[in-house]
Amino acid sequence: MGFFLRWLFAFGLLSTTFNPTDWNYIRWSAVNYTEELPLTVLLGLLLMIGYIIYLRATLRSIGGFGMFLVLSLVAALLWVLYDYGLLTLGNREMNTWLGIFALSLVLGIGLSWSHVRRRLSGQADMDDVDE
Repeated sequence: MGFFLRWLFAFGLLSTTFNPTDWNYIRWSAVNYTEELPLTVLLGLLLMIGYIIYLRATLRSIGGFGMFLVLSLVAALLWVLYDYGLLTLGNREMNTWLGIFALSLVLGIGLSWSHVRRRLSGQADMDDVDE
């Protein structure tokens, strides 16, 4: 359940920022920037805090190469689905949702990786140890 919630929040963060519908921060702020400047800045800062938390945790747990590997694995899975005719890539909106899904998996796995590693190996990760 823990991984699912971390992934769900990552998906929400990415899709709140941008998605193919009109209900996203990028489109809303472009239209309402002049009338709603304080709210635009506040919401932008909240999104930035979410990204900093997720990106920092992901970079510390799996690193840039790990992020590349997870994204490559998702891309290979999509390639297999496309090759077997289970997925079509002609719809731009669907492609955007697939990209959001892939990036949210990277962030969700990155935030959950320390928990997974601890369960598999029995070793806890500690970045800063006070002696």
